[in-house]
Parts: sequence; structure tokens; C-alpha cells
Amino acid sequence: MKKTTLFKVASQSIIKNKLRTMLTMLGIVIGVGAVIIMVAIGNGAQSQIEAQIGSLGTNMIVITAGSSAQGGASQGAGTFNRLTLADADKIKAGTTLLSAVSPVLVTRTQVIGGDGNWRTQVNGVSTDYLTIRNWAVSSGELFTDDDVRTKRKVVVLGKTVADNLFPNGNAVGASVQLGRSPFVVSGVLDAKGQSAMGSDQDDVVLVPYTTAQDRLSGWRFVSQILGSTNSTAVIPAAIQEITLLMREAHQLNGGNVPDDFTVRDQTAIAAAATSTTSVMTGLLAAIASISLLVGGIGIMNIMLVSVTERTREIGIRMAIGARGSDVLTQFLIESIVMSVLGGVIGLLVGIGGAQLLGKLTGWAIATPWSAVMIAVGFSAAVGVFFGYYPARKAASMNPIQALRYE
Repeated sequence: MKKTTLFKVASQSIIKNKLRTMLTMLGIVIGVGAVIIMVAIGNGAQSQIEAQIGSLGTNMIVITAGSSAQGGASQGAGTFNRLTLADADKIKAGTTLLSAVSPVLVTRTQVIGGDGNWRTQVNGVSTDYLTIRNWAVSSGELFTDDDVRTKRKVVVLGKTVADNLFPNGNAVGASVQLGRSPFVVSGVLDAKGQSAMGSDQDDVVLVPYTTAQDRLSGWRFVSQILGSTNSTAVIPAAIQEITLLMREAHQLNGGNVPDDFTVRDQTAIAAAATSTTSVMTGLLAAIASISLLVGGIGIMNIMLVSVTERTREIGIRMAIGARGSDVLTQFLIESIVMSVLGGVIGLLVGIGGAQLLGKLTGWAIATPWSAVMIAVGFSAAVGVFFGYYPARKAASMNPIQALRYE
């Protein structure tokens, strides 16, 4: 028989039993829809985490203090701080791979001005800081290298601080007091939102690091040194270069002398966070796939019933010349059509359900095309796998016995 004829006969059989066909496809619809929703939720969470980590900075490398030991017991990272402004200057002068370098002096103080006061974090930084953090100024401007050199008392407010002190939006040019020192607001930062750790990145003010050291903290050591590269490909080489420069600056001669500093980049944080969400997405999708298995078993049961009901029909067709392969193909087509149709309907249900869930809960939703293709392809595979046995059973019937079947 021609393939088109077989497809037509199979389609007629499916249309003839509409209710049974719909009930048979229901398991596939639920399975594919559930898989799409679970994958969309997982990928949305992963994309949100990647965006939050990306908001920390572009190709950022962080140099922090090392660890100290007491009585042979390590006190942990950051307990032995020897980072100085001279280290930042040496890295900036000696690096060939970093595009920007900035020391960071961190302190907390009360900011008074405008319509109130606000206790926040003050970061003393250089003009490279916004480049490293991939940050922009929404109004006004950042302080200049001359401001850093002359220790000028200028400040750039984060969005949260600006909104609390100047709700009317007239922060630029106003005077504020940090601690006991008056400062002039030169700009307001763009909103960045929460970090991957859940902290408000906009609850901060930036001042020249020289001013912070002289007027605010008085500390000799800096909290950290930030750097960034033009490409993620050179980050490992940049870390090695920074390590060599820092060991030279701290006179850590000999390979057995441990580093008194730590150098890390954002890719490790991103990899750890995204791997966790990937595992959760895979787990959710695997659980949802059980519905596809149940749907496949339902297709097998219905096809077996169909073979039994149509035994005489099979016998007549084989008696007038139909081959076993024709019968096998016909029943496989019926099984595959129901599975693929159920998969397409399930796909639409899944995409719609994911979008609705995102609107109701506020979760980030992302449905990758790979998941769409896999879901539909898997539903077709379910039709082949679970439809083959009933089709094989129909094809192997003896025509004479089939014609005698009551």
C-alpha cells in the first residue's frame, strides 16, 4: 500500500474515535506541558542568577586579603590584610591584561542631607570603578582623576540613598555630610537592583579613594582591589599575572611561601550558582517526564484494545493483499500521530501555563527552543516506542484466524 493511503486510513481511524483519541492524548499533553513549565521555571531562575552575577561587573577580578593562622589553625580568608594603595598602583602599572584597576576602601557612615539622613556603605574608589562594575551615572557625573589626586570631597549617590535623601530628584549639586565632613553630590548612579546574594547594590555611595582614606576611614589598608579584562578568555592569564605582581610587591620569595592574598573571578561564582539551578531544572524535568511515561503506557493500552477490536478488519486487509509491514506501518502511524498531536497541544499548554505562572508569581520565565524541540521529539519517540508492540502484534496475525475472530 502507498504511504499516503496508509496515513489516510490511520487518520480516519483516529478521527472516528474522537473521545478515545482525546483521552489517549491527555497523558502526553499533561506530560509535555509539565516538562515545558518546569524547564521554563528552571531556565528563568538560571537566567536571573546569571544577570544578577553579571551586574556585579564585566569580567571582574577581585583581590582580597589572605588568611592568618593562630596555633596552627587558619582563621579564614580576609583575616590578614596587607593590601595597600601601593599594591593597586603596582598592578595598574605592571599589568598587560587588565583594562581597569581600582582599589576599594569600605566603611559605613551616616549620610545627612536633603530631607533626612541615611546610614549606608561608603566605597572609596578610583575612576575605573564604574568601568569594572559595568555601572553608569543616571544624572550628573562621576568624579575625575583630578578629584582623586586632590582628595576633593565629592560623592556619587546610589539610587537607594538618593531616593531617601532627595525624593524630589534634585540631588546633583546638593551638599551632604558624611560623618563630620561636608561633600558635594556630583552624580547619582543608575539602579542596579539586588545582587546574587540578595543585598541592595544601590544602597551605597562612592567617593574618591584618597578622600575616603584621608577623611573617612583613616585606614592604611584597603578592603579589596578590583580589576577587569576586555575578554573572559584572558581572565586565567590575568589572575596569574596579578598573583606574580602581588607576590613581588609583598616580597613573598620562594615557591613554598603561601600567598597572603586571594585572587578570584566571577566565573567561579557564576558556575556554582548556575550549576545548582541546572541540577534543579533537570530534576524537575525528570519528575515531570514521568507523566510522559504514563501517557505512553496509555497509548499502548488503547492501541492494544484497538488491535483487538479491529481483528476482522486486519484479517480482511491481509486477505486481499495487504502485507504485514503495511499493517505495522498503519498502526505505528496512528500511535505517532496521536503522540505528536498531543505533544504539540502540550507544548502550547506548557508555554501558556509558564507565562501565566510567571505573571501570577513574578518569577522569571524562559523557555529555550531546545526544550521545545526535545519535548515534541520525545513525544514522537513515545509514540514509536509504545506503539510498536501493538502494531507488531497486529502485523503478525494469521489472516484466517483473524477472519474467524468474533
